[in-house]
Amino acid sequence: MFFDNAEGMVFRPPSEAKSLILRITIGCSHNACSFCAMYRGVKFRVRSQQEIASLIETASRYYPDTRRIFLADGNALVLSNDRLLPIMQKLHAAFPKLARITCYGGPKDILNKSVEELAQLKTAGLQIIYLGIESGDDETLSYVNKGVSAAEMIEAGQKVLAAGIKLSAMLILGLGGRERSRQHALNSARVVNAINPTMLSALTLMLHHDTPLRAAADRGEFQPLSAYELMLELKTMLAAIDVSEPCIFRSNHVSNLLPLAGTLPKDKEALLSDVSELIDYLKDKGRTPLYNDTGDF
Repeated sequence: MFFDNAEGMVFRPPSEAKSLILRITIGCSHNACSFCAMYRGVKFRVRSQQEIASLIETASRYYPDTRRIFLADGNALVLSNDRLLPIMQKLHAAFPKLARITCYGGPKDILNKSVEELAQLKTAGLQIIYLGIESGDDETLSYVNKGVSAAEMIEAGQKVLAAGIKLSAMLILGLGGRERSRQHALNSARVVNAINPTMLSALTLMLHHDTPLRAAADRGEFQPLSAYELMLELKTMLAAIDVSEPCIFRSNHVSNLLPLAGTLPKDKEALLSDVSELIDYLKDKGRTPLYNDTGDF
């Protein structure tokens, strides 16, 4: 439910399709990941208290029965708790049926908060933080300019869970290219095992125009994976994931070749079987990269 799209496009996780999207920041304060085109044309800014209060008041008139709110844009947690907590209090006052508040969480923003500060947000109603791990491989993280190491990503994810907030983590298949596909898969699984997120999603790299990673691919400096190679990478990653607590797994994003759904570790063998079946089908399809001249699948 998009309430405000005055400045640039609005993005949210697939599971927030029925949520009211409240943009307390515009854009992304990091906005330097070489694969991401989401906020490239948007200048980052934090909305004023007056703007946010006006949006809440207007939204409450149109959608008084709202039960879910997603705080956008890319990293609402860049705000201090002194700013966030009053906003969340206003939301509960304006929407009597509000049951959950969620947001993206940039790893740097999470690291800048203590477990106690995150717990305060949990008490105020923050139920889920979506963390883009993208890769657990340090060389890949550095190459795509994520801004943190695998160890820092682990620390950020563990902080969220220690505060009692559910963590929905995301990995990007193909992000290491052909050169680091296996390292990307295995090290990503290692980071997932160390965090044991509540939910885990595997998306597939899309080489959007006007991104540095697409330019590198066009120059031949980055080698995208074929469909066959992507499935081999996914199989390697899934086989190496060994979580001790139940983790809901999905690969049902629009970018994915194979929609998967299950709970790890319970459904691991069934998921691997589905991936293996597609691998057998694709094994003679060659190594053609999975994008065309327009950058689309």
